[in-house]
Amino acid sequence: MIIVTGGAGFIGSCMVKYLNDKGIDDILIVDNLGHGPKWKNLVDLQYVDYVDKEEFIHQVNEGLSGDDIEAVIHLGACSSTTELDASYLMENNYRYSQTLAIWCDKFALRYIYASSAATYGNGEQGYSDQGDIHQLRPLNAYGYSKQAFDQWMLRQGFLERAVGLKFFNVYGPREAHKDDMRSVVHKSYGQILEQGTVQLFKSHRQGIEDGDQRRDFVYVVDACRVMDFFLTNKKPNGLYNLGTGQARSFKDLVTATFHAMEREPNIRYIDMPQHLQAKYQYFTQADMAKLKAAGYQQPFYSLEDGVRDYVQNHLMKEA
Repeated sequence: MIIVTGGAGFIGSCMVKYLNDKGIDDILIVDNLGHGPKWKNLVDLQYVDYVDKEEFIHQVNEGLSGDDIEAVIHLGACSSTTELDASYLMENNYRYSQTLAIWCDKFALRYIYASSAATYGNGEQGYSDQGDIHQLRPLNAYGYSKQAFDQWMLRQGFLERAVGLKFFNVYGPREAHKDDMRSVVHKSYGQILEQGTVQLFKSHRQGIEDGDQRRDFVYVVDACRVMDFFLTNKKPNGLYNLGTGQARSFKDLVTATFHAMEREPNIRYIDMPQHLQAKYQYFTQADMAKLKAAGYQQPFYSLEDGVRDYVQNHLMKEA
């Protein structure tokens, strides 16, 4: 059995669907559905059982056996980069992940977990997954919770037997429930339908034009392929970037969304809220050399191809 925590969430449910498409349905989904629409991500999935995240960690603490488990793909976390409750983040993203890591190590289970590109902070140390992670300085509490866990995994020696994936800006289907943390593609699609225009933040940094803030945008299909690579290849371990290796501007992303909808781009620039300006990443670009050296050779979706597939084969069909 494969356990997927956060299995009803964005990347988690996409991973379960990916496994289903490979004929794998011996899956246990762990999540917290709450009162929102996240449950809709489960409707078309095939899995053995669903367990609430608190019940599952209780079972682990009470001595749950891992004898029939192949792997744990740990994607369950608070993913809000604007969350201000650092105690909540450390309990949810750090302590919970620690408990799972210890349990997986005890039973020699494959442990693949979600780290984040937010650990790189403003990028002054670069975006290499082969550098000294202790030198990184995240800009927000979310990034710190991920950084703290990466450091703990390293100190425990668990990264010699587990995989942490530093997700960059992932977009794709099954993210509608994420409210303000939805991708810019999803937000733009809605704005275009409703208003015919898209709002982007102005640049507040000299030398960077409005809309030219750049991120490494990765289609969720590629994220699933990389996770499957580590699921089926047990030897590569450690921290790995999960991006495309190519930074693109938000203007490019929104333009691709307009084109996928067969409309002319119409972008308006608005001031960035004051409280975000000091914590805003103006550039991220994953160094993908380590993943390639581990043997992953599949090409990644280009920005235009990924956005087109998402818009035309998912968002338009959901409308």
